Amino acid sequence: MEAKAIAKYVRIAPRKVRIVIDLIRGKSVAEAFAILKHTPKVASEVIEKVLKSAVANAEHNYDMNVDNLYVSSTFVDQGPTLKRIHPRSRGQAFQILKRSSHVTVTVSEK
Repeated sequence: MEAKAIAKYVRIAPRKVRIVIDLIRGKSVAEAFAILKHTPKVASEVIEKVLKSAVANAEHNYDMNVDNLYVSSTFVDQGPTLKRIHPRSRGQAFQILKRSSHVTVTVSEK
């Protein structure tokens, strides 16, 4: 039995989110929350919120015991990219790509 939660259109580049997500994959839920609390990255707040949602889904929808949960799989997909223009010298224009992410966290019982 698995419970999952998804956060879509998060305005952080997937590359930055993957750094934090790799830290919690396979860990128990309590350990994952401790790691996220002490990780000084912006993505850790987003992932913590998604993990809380996955735990709540497991408890409410599937009657799983929260103490036995672990992070079974986590991944980040790239969302749509916002394209912005940055004016440069001699009438040139450079493109700025503002990337977004779709974060998925799945928890299972041991």
